[in-house]
Amino acid sequence: MAIGYLQIQARTAQEAIPIDGARVLVLDDEANTLYRLTTNNSGETRAVALETVDRSFSLNPDYQGIPYANYGVTVEAPGFRSVSVTKIPIFDGETAVLPVTMMPLGETQPRQTSEINITVGPPAVAMGGDRDQEGSSADARILRQVVIPNPITVHLGAPGSPAANVQVSFSDYVKNAASSEVYPTWPEAALKANVYAIMTFALNRIYTEWYKSQGYDFDITNNTAFDQYYVPGRAIYDSISQIVDELFGEYVRRQGQEAPYFTSFCNGTTATCQGMSQWGTVSLAERGYSPLQILRNYYPRDIEIAQTNIVTNILTSYPGTALRQGSSGLDVQTIQTYLNRIRRNYPAIPAITDPAGTFGESTRAAVEKFQSIFKLTPDGIVGKSTWYTLSIIYSAVTRLAELDSEGTTLGIGTVPPSTVLRQGSRGQDVITLQYLLNVVSRYYSDVPAPAQDGIFGSGTRQSVVAFQQATDLDPDGIVGPRTWQALYNIYLGIQENVPTPGPGTGTGTDTVTYTVQAGDSLWLIAQRYDTTVNAIKQANGLTSDALKIGQILQIPVSSAPYVEYTVRAGDTLWELARRYDTTVTAIMQANGLTSSLLQIGQVLRIPVG
Repeated sequence: MAIGYLQIQARTAQEAIPIDGARVLVLDDEANTLYRLTTNNSGETRAVALETVDRSFSLNPDYQGIPYANYGVTVEAPGFRSVSVTKIPIFDGETAVLPVTMMPLGETQPRQTSEINITVGPPAVAMGGDRDQEGSSADARILRQVVIPNPITVHLGAPGSPAANVQVSFSDYVKNAASSEVYPTWPEAALKANVYAIMTFALNRIYTEWYKSQGYDFDITNNTAFDQYYVPGRAIYDSISQIVDELFGEYVRRQGQEAPYFTSFCNGTTATCQGMSQWGTVSLAERGYSPLQILRNYYPRDIEIAQTNIVTNILTSYPGTALRQGSSGLDVQTIQTYLNRIRRNYPAIPAITDPAGTFGESTRAAVEKFQSIFKLTPDGIVGKSTWYTLSIIYSAVTRLAELDSEGTTLGIGTVPPSTVLRQGSRGQDVITLQYLLNVVSRYYSDVPAPAQDGIFGSGTRQSVVAFQQATDLDPDGIVGPRTWQALYNIYLGIQENVPTPGPGTGTGTDTVTYTVQAGDSLWLIAQRYDTTVNAIKQANGLTSDALKIGQILQIPVSSAPYVEYTVRAGDTLWELARRYDTTVTAIMQANGLTSSLLQIGQVLRIPVG
């Protein structure tokens, strides 16, 4: 049986705050619990191994089955809405990272009705339906330069539908869209060709202002008939994530032109089109084609790869040259400032002891840990992708601090104003409204942040309507008693439930379920699982050392990756070791076995990775 991996990240406020100690369950497709995990002070669990389908099936366009296995995840943390994610595709040999956005409970919000349910489902390449993408590489209404939007606004439905808009960083958008469109097991050249097409398609929508020029308030949709797939809350595959980081800012254009080419595409099997065939990229890559050769096979022969470093809403632009150990100067000092501030929220990042502006060993160690936490290539080098991720996270954590300070200055209390506000209103209560919406927008991606100018204009009304839709209120754009109360309820819940930046208090350990057998004692079980008697007693609320046969215990275990396996007829330790690429000795040590005899139904912890 093939093995894939899944890691969960629980964070809030646009990743500014990690959720330490969140309880995570990993479930099979029938809702049976496979793992019980706990997030660490970076808001992440260890990667767990899961059985799946051999990767060869995901390389065959004629295969009629599902070339992956589906799993589910639930995440709970005190003070936050619980999150349930189902139909997460796990592929052979691939690590899927599931970013779970935790939304704080309102002050009076009942926990039992606060679950967020997300279904991921199959990538677009496996779905039927025609793609009728329309666009242009040269339009009468265009921007002066090719810019990377930060954030990009995605409409979660067809143009003109009443669906919500969400805002996300451009890098995260491309990673999500690529993970939602194709299989991560494809050859690297095929994946790069698809990432180029996805990235360029989005930049073309921005450059030509395709939707803005039609009066819409978004940049692109997630409807595959018009644009490309985007699934909020889906898992992102490491293989795709690393390619997006490598190609960040690059796009396809025709020689002699500035505009991003309109890189339309379809799967090439159940749907055909004039653009790129996604399945066709696989066969071309297997024949040795480079990404550019693949693209030229479907688009004009004179296309080329261009680069833009212009990113909107970034404090300091990328210097153009990667920073590494031995570098010095103001740019190095800038990233040191960013890392030292981010470290207050992510204490796993080590302190920088190098002189300001000197990229020494401690700066390299801090960069590597930051890259590891945010799923960048952990090479200790600050290239364009690491630079922009640093900038985005730094902006997120500092903006929260600014909002806290603004709230103190405004004197936000616990009782809402009694005024009714609508478009055209002005004054102090409008400033209070705009402040509250700015706070909420950090935790609700579908609520845009309005300008804080004391004037209730169209931007403030748009934000009010989005908030009313998110909280099941009448979306009339008028701030009356019910909208005021909902705003205050959520604002006070944020103040009460969101942890203050600083070192976390969670244990970062995981648990495994164990059934007490004859002859067991807490000391023996602790020795078997490399933990302590006190840790077991604390995890199970025990007040004595007495155990009963058949008693179910949750055993705290270290973060070493393993998969739980139930012994079947014919299984041997040698066969299990070969199947999971480990050793007989490692399996015996992980389970405290003194012989190689196995029993049908016995549950083993198999070390992997």
